[in-house]
Amino acid sequence: MRYGNVNGRLSLIADGKALDVEKTSDGRFGSDLDAVYEHWSEFIDWARRQSFADGQPFTDDEVGPPVVRPTQVFGIGLNYQAHASEAGVKPSLAQPAVFTKFVTSITGPYDTVTLPSDSVDWEVELVVVIGERAENVPVEKAWQYVAGLTAGQDLSERDVQLAGPVPQFSLGKSYPGFSPIGPTIVTPDEFVDPDDLALTCSVDGEVLQAGRTKDLIFSVPALVSYLSSILPLLPGDVIFTGTPAGVGMGRDPKRYLKAGATLVSEIEGIGELRNDLVSR
Repeated sequence: MRYGNVNGRLSLIADGKALDVEKTSDGRFGSDLDAVYEHWSEFIDWARRQSFADGQPFTDDEVGPPVVRPTQVFGIGLNYQAHASEAGVKPSLAQPAVFTKFVTSITGPYDTVTLPSDSVDWEVELVVVIGERAENVPVEKAWQYVAGLTAGQDLSERDVQLAGPVPQFSLGKSYPGFSPIGPTIVTPDEFVDPDDLALTCSVDGEVLQAGRTKDLIFSVPALVSYLSSILPLLPGDVIFTGTPAGVGMGRDPKRYLKAGATLVSEIEGIGELRNDLVSR
């Protein structure tokens, strides 16, 4: 099942058509994308029985972020060995490197992103959306708490991120528009193997990153289990799981995003983000 944000309303999506959830359910479920997780199991059971005979076509400019106001947004650093190597860092195998991204950085899959400087880097990432409150979840049961997967970009202003006596990851990665997600959320059962998906990032058609999520040091279940052992994961929370090698900071010379370019981030079985870049 796929669902997302069409004209600001919760919609089921298939074959280029959308079903407005509130209208189709006669008000049983509302239009608020974030509120649906309060009735997640009930919603899933209902949604899987729907026909798209009355689905309506929609355009990209009608699509917004599939999660709008998550309570918590987590980021995972250095979660691919090749990315850690290009950063010159030996990653911990005991626990993931965790930071937060602020909610106001979230934007849609086709929205324009304003670059605040000439030091903004790209990081394509698989993004997890939590469906039910998760506390002390065993790894083997972690997928049960995942509502679905989507694509994301963890855009990073490297000067701010790395300035000061200690790194400021959360600030450097939280400018407005620095967390595009979408285009839809796909439930785990839709994938042959949700632990092995291809992901790529390109700028103006040039592929800069290409990897597979099977190479994550800490898998989706491992991340859900670890985070939930420390604090509750709440319905609708978002986890950016890390980026593969190929970021601009790891190149010689360093290379960053420029206004006028188009950044495309794609994940197998989910779809692509396409964000035009402009200067401040």
